[in-house]
Amino acid sequence: MTDHRARFLQLALHAQALRFGQFTLKSGRQSPYFFNAGRFDSGARLAGLAACYADAVEEAGLSFDLLFGPAYKGIPLATAVACEFSRRGRDLPVAFNRKEAKDHGEGGLLIGAPLEDRRVLIVDDVITAGTAIREALGLIRAGGGTPAGIVVALDRQEVLGEPSTDGARRSAAQSVADETGVPVIAVASLHDLLAFAGESADLVHHRDDLLAYRARYGSAAQD
Repeated sequence: MTDHRARFLQLALHAQALRFGQFTLKSGRQSPYFFNAGRFDSGARLAGLAACYADAVEEAGLSFDLLFGPAYKGIPLATAVACEFSRRGRDLPVAFNRKEAKDHGEGGLLIGAPLEDRRVLIVDDVITAGTAIREALGLIRAGGGTPAGIVVALDRQEVLGEPSTDGARRSAAQSVADETGVPVIAVASLHDLLAFAGESADLVHHRDDLLAYRARYGSAAQD
């Protein structure tokens, strides 16, 4: 596991953004872990998280020149990542969307830097069903931008809906990448979480539950 993955998971544990137990997800599944990026709720926590995002993006080698944060959690994330890249010597423009169009003032759905003729990197927390990401891709293209990639904090690497029996076990991230042609990268994944838990005396007792969950709901590509 590369340093930014382990660092991210340690930060998430410390912020209680990553928790273990029994959690009912929006899908109705009973998960042995839960991730909530909203718990990165201070300047220091956001700065640490943004550094992990920036490391993951640099490792992936994506070419982009604007950061886009889908409302709502993507907005502070993209902003924090822009600040981190500025600290590293690269000043990037930032844009984000509203949930509802504004009919006064500057109006519209988009706020921030113009998207036209720019390669846009979407910054978000997770991809669950992919609905918000697909909406963001549509807004970027409508604004004249070119989606260059999507970066999320955690890829749960689990299938959408009920696992199929024909071997076509695609995760939400895989589905978005396959359907849109836009690469999706994650700071860390369930695979990384399993490795991290296996190396921690405090977390190793959760590993069997994580493995059982992955066996039931995991996507085809889990490594």
